[in-house]
Amino acid sequence: MGGEDAELQAHYALGKEWDRLGDPTGVVEFERTKEILQRRLPAAPAVIADIGGGPGRYALWLAEWGYTVEHRDLVRLHVEQLQRSSGSMVHTEVGDARDLNLPDSSVDAVVLLGPLYHLRERAHRIQALREACRIVHPGGPVFAAVISRWAPRLEGVVAERLYESHPNMLTLLPDMELTGNLPPIVTDGFSGYTHRPGELIEEIAEAELTLEDLVGVEGMPLAASDMQARLYDPAAWQVVLDTARAIERVPELLGLSPHLIATARRSPIARRSCGGK
Repeated sequence: MGGEDAELQAHYALGKEWDRLGDPTGVVEFERTKEILQRRLPAAPAVIADIGGGPGRYALWLAEWGYTVEHRDLVRLHVEQLQRSSGSMVHTEVGDARDLNLPDSSVDAVVLLGPLYHLRERAHRIQALREACRIVHPGGPVFAAVISRWAPRLEGVVAERLYESHPNMLTLLPDMELTGNLPPIVTDGFSGYTHRPGELIEEIAEAELTLEDLVGVEGMPLAASDMQARLYDPAAWQVVLDTARAIERVPELLGLSPHLIATARRSPIARRSCGGK
């Protein structure tokens, strides 16, 4: 646990996460993720916990829609960035998704868009999901995002051709796809864990959550240069979004998307569950 936390801190200390969702490929992820959340978010005003929310792009979006947002992130820089950009709109603190300082059944929904792909140990991912289950009201939704097991190959190698600048990526790929562990390709690079769709389904069930939906976010990955051109062509951009929507639940294509989002729900029967404190 200490090693993966140190790698996470070193990577995000570079301060690049705020701009990532504004990059061409990040725009698709951002727009589609908002669309998926809106399908099952409770109506505003409601209290939303944005856990592992980075520098707060989603927290700010939720606050602008009238939600009360409790934001937690393991990286102090992200908390400071959100404090500067949100003022009093969002309450944010440093916090670990595996041990949250929020009371049982205290929020109406939980957005868990980062923690599961930074936790390599299955037990830690289950704990993060149990914490989300614990803090949400009975019957409330939990949105959990993961990186697809095939994203390093399809997005990193095929679409972005990262092997040209980082030849060791091709050597590392077989072990990545076997174990799910994603090591940093460069010093202070991104590291984490990648899921098969069925694995995420099993982890949600073990955390005592009920799965309602599982979708691919972006659809077929495209190179940033290609996405840049499409972004400024309204017809081409619409094709990208419509294609992502069209294939989002096709079982044999789920792993094609770089990211997956599961929508789960805590049992509506009020009882002590999900590892309540």
